[in-house]
Amino acid sequence: MVKITAAEVNKLRQATGAGMMDCKKALVEAEGDFDKAIEVLRKKGQKVAEKRADRDSSEGAAIAKINADNTAGVAIVLGCETDFVGKNDNFVALANQLAESAINYNTKEEFLASDFGGMTVAEKLIEQTGVIGEKLDIKAFEKLEAPFVGSYVHINKIAALVGLTAKVDNAEVLVKDLAMQVASMGASTLSYKDFDPAFIASETEARIAVIEKDNIELGRLGKTLKNVPQYISMAQLTDDVLAKAEEAAKAELKAEGKPEQIWDRILPGKMERFISDNTTLDQEQCLLDQNFIKDEKMNVAKYVASYGDVAVTAFKRVSLG
Repeated sequence: MVKITAAEVNKLRQATGAGMMDCKKALVEAEGDFDKAIEVLRKKGQKVAEKRADRDSSEGAAIAKINADNTAGVAIVLGCETDFVGKNDNFVALANQLAESAINYNTKEEFLASDFGGMTVAEKLIEQTGVIGEKLDIKAFEKLEAPFVGSYVHINKIAALVGLTAKVDNAEVLVKDLAMQVASMGASTLSYKDFDPAFIASETEARIAVIEKDNIELGRLGKTLKNVPQYISMAQLTDDVLAKAEEAAKAELKAEGKPEQIWDRILPGKMERFISDNTTLDQEQCLLDQNFIKDEKMNVAKYVASYGDVAVTAFKRVSLG
């Protein structure tokens, strides 16, 4: 029988992350051959992976990494089965190592097929499934490239990337704030201009139906009814719609007996209120139209404009679950 030394066991542990007993057993089975011992552990991982293939891997760690010149970023989710494993230092370290490697690839498929310490990333996940005893997989993979890219990670549960058109003064602060906004508020698109007309029409009908149903109950209780908006997105507020809204506002001022010479001071506020009341979809789902989380007196677009000649190119968000 081949004698296995503590040094050999430690070397295998450092290479694979497996436990001491698993490494010793693998070395014994491989008769001391290091490469064969790794293969033994890999086969064990394959068996465990096959048994746990149908398990839910909704826990884990969300990680974001940016390259050295801030022109590319990647956000991944390394999934596992339990929160206990997801918070384990070794598991989080593995997630960070994988994200560091992922920055070099454009798709999840390329990344899984890439080299990671002498094996593919896919093989590494199988190996670590055997080591940890839970299903491991890459649940999400997002890559973003831009003249300047930044990121934000919220306690390894949510990771966000944001790209800017230029590296302006204090771009690091701007892009981190924007990534934090994305992580916190979960926008689905950059601008209302990206919405599909059919989606807006469907959302309008659904939202109005909800409000009208609520108003029936509020009326029954003798409470104040909610305002039922005509529109929910700036995409619907054509020049004709805005012109009619302005005429309605003027008629209202006239009915209130307000002197016509002061209308110009009052109308902008009324129009701003009209737009706000009729763009709820944009405020919820469009990054640039959301209230800025650090100062709700302005929206994100105004915050970006405060940094000068710069714009947001795109954003990405990954999360557990």
